[in-house]
Amino acid sequence: MPHWLQLMMDSLPTLLWAGVKFTIPLTLLSFVLGLALGLATAVARLFGPAPVVLLARFYVWVIRGTPLLVQLFVIFYGLPSIGILLDAFPAALIGFTLNVGAYTSEIIRAAISSVPKGQWEAAFSTGMNWRQAMQRTILPQAGRVAVPPLSNTFISLVKDTSLAAAITVPELFQSAQRIVATTYEPLILYIEAALIYLALSSVLSALQARLETRFARYGGMMESNR
Repeated sequence: MPHWLQLMMDSLPTLLWAGVKFTIPLTLLSFVLGLALGLATAVARLFGPAPVVLLARFYVWVIRGTPLLVQLFVIFYGLPSIGILLDAFPAALIGFTLNVGAYTSEIIRAAISSVPKGQWEAAFSTGMNWRQAMQRTILPQAGRVAVPPLSNTFISLVKDTSLAAAITVPELFQSAQRIVATTYEPLILYIEAALIYLALSSVLSALQARLETRFARYGGMMESNR
């Protein structure tokens, strides 16, 4: 067996375990929390009072205008200077959540804005209040619009979690770095890590395509029933 293949086979369990233990949980938690933050931010920008709108816009402006790696460094290495100490994983979770929240807020805001005003009027005419109209009428329609870009955000997040290696989170990429430090085979190990990310992204892209097809069919059924 070639040396490079043996090395990849020997290191594969370690890399996969790092992915299962750190990369996947970090991705899922960051996306769920970031999506909730994004929804709250989008609603605040669309319907909140002026001070809240300004605060939400400032948050989105700062996060979207600065690199994710810098944000992680500020949280993990910068905050201790003012007495806020965080372990690597919580620091990464906060950083990714804030980043995802800013980007998804723009997606959700655009999706909500795309729903015709007549839908609001129809909901109010049936006796719904604002909250009921949002939950039962507006968000389901906006969700179909938001699914493709949100799916892309999730896939990008899977790859972006490799940046957590820079703040010592022992996820997939840092595990590859640790093996490189002992084997002195950076090309083989980094290619293997890239292939694992590629496999994850490919699976998620296939799931995204199926999800979009299902939403398209559902949307067509809704239109035909009107």
